[in-house]
Amino acid sequence: MKLITYEVHERIGTITLNRPDKRNALSPSLVMELDQAFDLAERDENVKVIILQANGETFCAGADLAYLQELQQFSYEQNLEDSMRLKSLYEKIFRLKKIVIAQIQGHALAGGCGLATVCDIVFSVSEAKFGYTEVKIGFIPALVMVFLVRKIGEQRARFMLLSGELISAEAAQQYGLVHQLCPTNDLKSVVRAFAAKIARQASAQSLELTKSLLAQIQSRSLEDGLALAASANAHARATDDCKKGIAAFLSKQELTW
Repeated sequence: MKLITYEVHERIGTITLNRPDKRNALSPSLVMELDQAFDLAERDENVKVIILQANGETFCAGADLAYLQELQQFSYEQNLEDSMRLKSLYEKIFRLKKIVIAQIQGHALAGGCGLATVCDIVFSVSEAKFGYTEVKIGFIPALVMVFLVRKIGEQRARFMLLSGELISAEAAQQYGLVHQLCPTNDLKSVVRAFAAKIARQASAQSLELTKSLLAQIQSRSLEDGLALAASANAHARATDDCKKGIAAFLSKQELTW
């Protein structure tokens, strides 16, 4: 991989966007390498939690400008194929069996904001800006819309997607797009400590089942959602992790997963 790095340390897999000279813009090659890296992290038995971060001053500036120029010559079929690759990446991160934490050290714009949106938990520096600027260049924020409405609700999603305005990290936290703000110098250590805490205190089986249920339940009616939840509950009770966890709880033993 040339445009990202992948490292594993103490059950934490770190995927780093490494195209700082281009503000980590999403070229086809970068999208492909990210897709491969998340596949690798999901299969890696030494990884329990994943951190998505970036080198440079910008987390991700969205689509690569040079590639946007190339797209002008594409047929509908070529554009659809290209769009499906980004759709596949977003969906993969959203449905991944393992927890994905976004570590936002700089602006997350357009498709880059989409990357943050599909992560499970987002930490950001206060200086970062977030936004979907597609309408300002005659494009549409189509793919991310599906995830953003789920995450922050239709009213706030409408403002962000239709205005194309950038919002502060503080506003993004108020919206529910960002979960915690950190001083720049503390961001890495805070995220690492949080990831290590999840790896130590949470069952991998429970995390996987909870993420799977979260991905399915919002599209269901109340009745269907509750039926699905009851079934998942019954399934979870039969897992080895649940039996181990309840036994430790009842005997008042500290359990490290």
